[in-house]
Order: sequence, then structure tokens, then C-alpha cells
Amino acid sequence: MKQQRVVDLLVLVGAALLVLAAYLTWTTADPGNGREAVTLAGKDVTKAPITIALAAVVALVVVRLAGTAMRRILAGLIAVLGAAAVLVATQVRPSAEELARLRPALSEVVTDHVTVTTGAAPWPALAGGVALIAAGMLGVLTAHRWRRPTARYERDPGGTPADQWKAIDAGEDPTL
Repeated sequence: MKQQRVVDLLVLVGAALLVLAAYLTWTTADPGNGREAVTLAGKDVTKAPITIALAAVVALVVVRLAGTAMRRILAGLIAVLGAAAVLVATQVRPSAEELARLRPALSEVVTDHVTVTTGAAPWPALAGGVALIAAGMLGVLTAHRWRRPTARYERDPGGTPADQWKAIDAGEDPTL
């Protein structure tokens, strides 16, 4: 059960880092010639970090309700989401055409050359992706040891239906 809490914590930390990356500066573009530099947050460049974070949190909620086989599948999905977050953090850099589309002031018609620098946002996205990969792998390896959430509400397999009705008539809860 301790591994389940570690998986929960890793998914939540990973999701928080991905959401943070969406609001930090991802790219700064300087059109030069005394024009003001344009900063783009992660959510301006790509919607992937927020989407991955939301999908990971939803998968975490469903993992808590699923059986062992489905837990392993969902934990694998969380690891894949983490790999996607790492890929986004390392590969997504806007091109000059995309920058011109996002901010018309950066169009080649307006400026001769745009200097593009990467901000700090890809680092939290990378860390969030690594946390999701770790959570997914730990979940796949330890899902069989996690407590079943529905075990408390299942009826006693040793009791007959008549015994359960007698317990209800006596004011007892047969599901405990």
C-alpha cells in the first residue's frame, strides 16, 4: 500500500510540474532593431503539458477504482504520458513561421531576423515527465500489492443470502 501512495505522490508532483511549465517562459523571441522582445509561456507554444497533466490525474483517479490488470494498464499509460512529456520538453521549439503566427510582430515582413532563446519552462516539464515515468513504472511493478478499494463493501462470501437477511433484521450491516 505504501507503493500506491508513492505512485499517487509522483503523479501529483509530475502533474504540478507540467502545469507550472505551462505558465513559465518557454521561449523569448527578440526581433532586434530596438523592438520589444516577445516572451511566450508554455501554454502559448504548446498545450501538451496541461493536457498530459490532466490525463495523468484522470488516470490516477481511475487507477484507484480499478482491479489489478486495469491498474497495470493505466500505470503503463501514465508512463507513456511521462515519455510524451519528456519528448515535448526536449523537442518542442517554435519555428520562425510558428512564432510569426503566434505573434504577428515577429513576422519576417516586420523584422529581418528574430533571435529565439529558450526559457526555463522546459526543465519543469522534463522533471514532470520523469516523475510520471517513475510513477507509471512503479505502478506496473507493484499494482498487485495495492489494496482493493471495493473490498470493504463486498458481502461475506461465507454467508448465505438468508444469513445476510437475518443480519439486516438484527440491525447489523452484512457488508462489514
